[in-house]
Amino acid sequence: QVELVESGGGLVQAGGSLRLSCAASGRTFSRYVMGWFRLAPGKEREFVAAISQSGGYTYYADSVKGRFTISRDNAKNTVYLQMNNLKPEDTAVYYCAAADTIVLRTPVLFDPAKYDYWGQGTQVTVSS
Repeated sequence: QVELVESGGGLVQAGGSLRLSCAASGRTFSRYVMGWFRLAPGKEREFVAAISQSGGYTYYADSVKGRFTISRDNAKNTVYLQMNNLKPEDTAVYYCAAADTIVLRTPVLFDPAKYDYWGQGTQVTVSS
């Protein structure tokens, strides 16, 4: 069992940056593949990024590649999402998720049903 708490969301102008954090409880954080998803009004939950247990492998949606960076600090039980050059279409509630057993390949990583634990979400709003 792991509990996830996101923070760092807010209102930013287009072209700006935000850094999201997701703090996990428990002592087994390093066993989980971690992912970030987002949910915008009227849309389905969308994969954003994922990172392997050690942090050595990262995966991104095409829509954020080159602008977002996922990272993790297993000593701090925290995963991050650095978001640069934000666009109005990035506006959504951002959720972090943990997967206990998942194959490290696409499109499996894109499927929210493969993740076992979810945070409560943090709102990101990008104004034009």
